[in-house]
Amino acid sequence: MYFYDRLDAGRRLAERLAHLRGTDVVVLGLPRGGVPVAAQVAEALDAPLDVCVVRKLGAPFQPELAMGAIGEGGVRVINDEVVGLERVSEQELAEVEERERTELARRARAYRGDRPRLDIRGRTVIVVDDGIATGATAKAACRIARAQGAEPVILAVPVAPPDRIVPLQEDADELVCLETPHDFFGVGQFYVDFSQTSDAEVMECLARAAERSGAAGSTMSSSASSDSGPYDREVEICAGSVRLEGRLTVPAGAAGIVVFAHGSGSSRHSPRNRLVAEELNRAGLATLLFDLLTREEEGDRANVFDTVLLARRLTDTTKWLRERPEVRGLPVGYFGASTGAAAALWAAAEPGARICAVVSRGGRPDLAGPRLSAVTSPTLLIVGGADPQVLDLNRQAQARMRCESRLAVVPGATHLFEEEGTLERAAELAKDWFLSHLASVPGAAAG
Repeated sequence: MYFYDRLDAGRRLAERLAHLRGTDVVVLGLPRGGVPVAAQVAEALDAPLDVCVVRKLGAPFQPELAMGAIGEGGVRVINDEVVGLERVSEQELAEVEERERTELARRARAYRGDRPRLDIRGRTVIVVDDGIATGATAKAACRIARAQGAEPVILAVPVAPPDRIVPLQEDADELVCLETPHDFFGVGQFYVDFSQTSDAEVMECLARAAERSGAAGSTMSSSASSDSGPYDREVEICAGSVRLEGRLTVPAGAAGIVVFAHGSGSSRHSPRNRLVAEELNRAGLATLLFDLLTREEEGDRANVFDTVLLARRLTDTTKWLRERPEVRGLPVGYFGASTGAAAALWAAAEPGARICAVVSRGGRPDLAGPRLSAVTSPTLLIVGGADPQVLDLNRQAQARMRCESRLAVVPGATHLFEEEGTLERAAELAKDWFLSHLASVPGAAAG
């Protein structure tokens, strides 16, 4: 035995990390067992403490076998070897991920209560667990911290098998492990007391840390302390030679802004896009919903399907937006629905566009044809599982893209995501993608 219990392991881990006391450091514990260890580290370093919620993706017919892991911010780590050996289909993987994301969100709310997630952009982050077995959750946690802007990321654990240490060095800038025994069969064998940690204990650790820090809000930095927002009003946009109507919404301390490109026959009043926008606003992201065409132009149906024209309007609107004092300097993302997705991708591929993320919902990215290979913005393609034709078109389009991309299938959703809960799921996927790729931009590089 190396450790009496998790408190003992945390205190000994803190001794190894003592040189970080007095620096701008945040400690993230992996629930549940990693949080008591992390709490000891945070207290010793006089650092704020938060959770890094990760969920294992168990194989459909063998749940204890991990196909990968997911975390907040849309981060996912997939073990392609396990997926292949178990012959897990894309649909089955999507269903498992949807179920686990629901549980992930529930646990995050339960653990934090009404406290916001700590802002870790530009700060040293120590990811702590009570030990490493497979390394899947630790890898996902490091990627979550990286996606949220942590710099650098340190993974600290009391014990791990030596063959799991090297692969994890790809995702952490530094790895601190007190013991690496060769006769490793499980983390629990190296503790005298390895009793299960309850949700109540996790919440108590976090509440005590927040009280010690003077409440979590006092530790927030960067975007949360910015002077932008709140702002919510109708605006008139100068896009080239025309003026377009829109609505600009900026929550206090916005971390980024998402510009919406609606589909054919729709407008800034689209209830579907407004639902997505409201989800983004609640997550601390600004939004701009606007009409891509004037009322006169909408009378010619050819304009509705003119990808080049719509993309030009999107580009001009983005230039106008970047000069607005309410959002100046914020990283920009695009959300496109139906034919608007093609316009978003076309505009994102323009030289110097500096679009940090693109999300397509039920979109037609194939209509961006020759521009797909030039897109460099991380792109999420959300398609309904019951929309086979558009799903096939999205697969073909993704195959032509060279940027970071992901195809997310919402089970049971048709083209307009009218089925119960499907649009909300699409909104959650979009939110996680934008938070991952906008909130992690160092120094709000869009300015």
